[in-house]
Amino acid sequence: MTNDENFDAYKPATIAALVEGAGVSKAQLPLSRMFVLAVLAGAFIGFGGAAYTAVMSGVDTTFGPARMLGGLVFSLGLILVIVGGAELFTGNALMVMAAVDQKISVGQLLRSWAVVYLGNLVGAVGLAVAFGFSGLLEGPLNAMAVSIADAKATLDPMAAFVRGALCNVLVCLAIWLSFAARTVAGKVLAILWPISAFVLLGLEHSIANMYFFPQGWFAGSDVTAAQAVTNLALVTLGNIVGGAGGVALAYRYAFLGAPAR
Repeated sequence: MTNDENFDAYKPATIAALVEGAGVSKAQLPLSRMFVLAVLAGAFIGFGGAAYTAVMSGVDTTFGPARMLGGLVFSLGLILVIVGGAELFTGNALMVMAAVDQKISVGQLLRSWAVVYLGNLVGAVGLAVAFGFSGLLEGPLNAMAVSIADAKATLDPMAAFVRGALCNVLVCLAIWLSFAARTVAGKVLAILWPISAFVLLGLEHSIANMYFFPQGWFAGSDVTAAQAVTNLALVTLGNIVGGAGGVALAYRYAFLGAPAR
């Protein structure tokens, strides 16, 4: 292998094989390790959400450049997940590739999704509680934390679902592109732009919302638990459709052959 080949990005067909192999490895993780890594991922995305709240405080959140800055800051969450190593429910939509090729069972896929989703919830809510007791949400972040939670709770159901689907197309593409990179710097750059774009566009990420709702409650939001659960359910379904269908199955068909019969 030449020096150039050590730094060139992996080609799409190779990425597909790497992603599918990663799906097999994820499904075979011991449940305790899977859960701990999922808790970490929930907290990591929460840190991205907290940073977004801070950088957007006191600015016009509808103004494009400001939202782009918020997206760049929010990207911290997925950078920590990918480079640091953790299990994120939305990214694990790509495991569908391994399930379609029968390298993991549907039961393994659903078990992984359930454990990781629960772990992400624990990590995201846990971080929100920590920030709530830190006193930081009593300052300039207060109004922004309330505004974020209120805006998500009042989304039209169809809008929440579609925004969830579009969001996870970009999240899974960020993960897909990170597999192309051979260096940490390459992975970071691959993550920055799709994640910044989903924030800029106002799309919906279920794990981020697991942080934003309790953060809003600590800041004084009147959003009800029923509103939060409804939003999470719709956004989660959208995330699955966008990531598993819009990215995983499409790329699986394109680079790993026709669907198994």
